Amino acid sequence: MPRVRELEVFRLVLPYGRRPEAVLVRLTDYGGMTGWGEIVDPGPKTWRLLQEELSGALIGLDWEHPDELGDVPGGPAADMACWDLWARMRGVPLSHALGGSRTSLMATVRIGAERNLESLVARVNRHVCAGYAHVTLDVHPGWDVEPLRAVRQAYPALGIGVDARGGYTDARALEAMDAYTLSSIERPFTGLAGHADLQERVAAPVLVEVSSAAELDEAVVTRAGRALLLRPSAIGSLREVRRMHDIAAAAGWEIACSGGQGTGLARAATVAAASLPGCGLPCDVAEPPRSAQIVTPPVGASDGVIAVPLTQPGLGHTVDVNRVRRLAKETYAV
Repeated sequence: MPRVRELEVFRLVLPYGRRPEAVLVRLTDYGGMTGWGEIVDPGPKTWRLLQEELSGALIGLDWEHPDELGDVPGGPAADMACWDLWARMRGVPLSHALGGSRTSLMATVRIGAERNLESLVARVNRHVCAGYAHVTLDVHPGWDVEPLRAVRQAYPALGIGVDARGGYTDARALEAMDAYTLSSIERPFTGLAGHADLQERVAAPVLVEVSSAAELDEAVVTRAGRALLLRPSAIGSLREVRRMHDIAAAAGWEIACSGGQGTGLARAATVAAASLPGCGLPCDVAEPPRSAQIVTPPVGASDGVIAVPLTQPGLGHTVDVNRVRRLAKETYAV
């Protein structure tokens, strides 16, 4: 039975890109076992919630399973730490604790808009040579059909998805892209309006991103798509992630797991969730660079395949605590 005796919260500035922030939670039970969790790009209230409410919700509390805890203050970071601690205490990988059965995952890599078509094809070529069998192209009005045609002509057998990032209001360009045998059309519009109409017009699954089981129920009822983009780092708990997986799978939807970024911990949770049986679409944990991670081994793909860690319990990775402390901008401990 887990019983937390100590917690630490770290606010980190990450050494890549525009120096994003992440908040890590470390829980230690009375036997010395630890569990870690992470939230990437936390909102302004997250740090205050963790400082003011997390210790009262967890310190000294006896619990048998993370599901008993409900909505833990601080969202995904604290919830993930509870799951990691619980799975480590039982000696099981987090993927198995969630109900996952996959041992490896097909990876995708996201490719943004380039200066020209030649640069785009060259960039795709680098990833194909690195073993990737699937890429996800960022598209927007004015950069969609032509780049897609260029990549498809260069690589007729390559798996290709497109991510519209909610940038469209007119379905006609999206319909035109459907001719290039897409694995999915991701986030075509802002909100769910228009998704059902587009799904009726295209063969590719429309990939819908929602943040709760209630929103997913609405998307299923309105036939807003045929696939779910499951981003564990943006969902309040792994319990909710599992519920959303079950709803989508029962509806016959395909599922793609994506995201994490940060230090590697949230990405490790994404991999664990992607091992669930309904998650058949390629998984995205390609960014940030491995050198920015604080976990060993780093989370990522090798030859286009992501291994689900099964030899270590919990998240399956060792945290470099010294590096965490060096990167920490603020620290809070109880």
